[in-house]
Amino acid sequence: MRSEYFGHEQHRRFLTLTEVRKKGLKIEWKNYTGVQPSFLGLRVFGDYDLQKVVPYIDWTAFFLAWELKGPYPAIFQDPQMALKRKSFFKRPRIISKSSLRPSPCAPLRSWDFIRQQRRGRHRIYADEKKDKRLAVFPTLRQQAVIQPQGPFLALSDFVAPRDSGVTDYIGVFAVTAGQGGRSTQRKIEAQKDDYRSILLRALADRLAEAFAEHLHERVRKELWGYAPKESRDIPSMLKGEYTGIRPAPGYPILPDHTQKATLFDLLKVPSHTGIRLTENYAMDPAASICGLYISHPQSRYFSVGKIQKDQVLDFAQRREMPVLEAEKWLAANLGY
Repeated sequence: MRSEYFGHEQHRRFLTLTEVRKKGLKIEWKNYTGVQPSFLGLRVFGDYDLQKVVPYIDWTAFFLAWELKGPYPAIFQDPQMALKRKSFFKRPRIISKSSLRPSPCAPLRSWDFIRQQRRGRHRIYADEKKDKRLAVFPTLRQQAVIQPQGPFLALSDFVAPRDSGVTDYIGVFAVTAGQGGRSTQRKIEAQKDDYRSILLRALADRLAEAFAEHLHERVRKELWGYAPKESRDIPSMLKGEYTGIRPAPGYPILPDHTQKATLFDLLKVPSHTGIRLTENYAMDPAASICGLYISHPQSRYFSVGKIQKDQVLDFAQRREMPVLEAEKWLAANLGY
């Protein structure tokens, strides 16, 4: 297995960072107008109505966490497992008791957003005058050759570049569903009830994802309003069938976990939500999500994949961190 894996890696071909920047996604910006959000700055939501979030729960993923495979609700059609799964499905009554609830606040921030042409450096400003820079989100670009002509994608491709003359925007968000369950979790653990403990955590994870899904819909239709006439049902949304994306630090599209710190500073996340970062940039409570909103119709999810030393050196410089530290956080993406 080891020989097969490394044999495959040896045949992987890469282009230089300079070459892939030239072959990035080319978007026609001449006829594009960035939609200005309904507000610029920080918006904090108070206690959120749980019943607005529950319909967005992906129960397929919930069952999968228990190794019960099959799409919901078709999962109930399996004659051998139907009774067991129906019985299991009725157990999460903890939702109705409000032991779990969406975060006391869910920050959303929309900012004017520009970047250096093909450098993948996201600069976020306090207002449209662009006098005060608040944050920088460097991104990574694909380098492994799949299609020789590209495009070799970077997240920055989906936002209007400096020389386009277009004023573009992004959103920044953080949500959690883990705060309300802390005391309940401690009681369950004290009772050594492993089943309910795992159940509570699984529900908290699903609620956090549901909250992110629900809030993203509000962003598209109302808070940002770049897709006000969108008409998608929830199953379609759970498949990602909507305009724009919400990339999260640590995922294949934005693999650098350390950028959570930038996002947390920008939104003052701990004071508004109670979510905190561990020394390894995990979020506590674990049932929490943070990320960006990007609105361009051509934006899509992708994986950066393996990258080369030249990009790591460039990234370390942009992140203002030692190369060894950059290699530590990007270990899964190193192609050398």
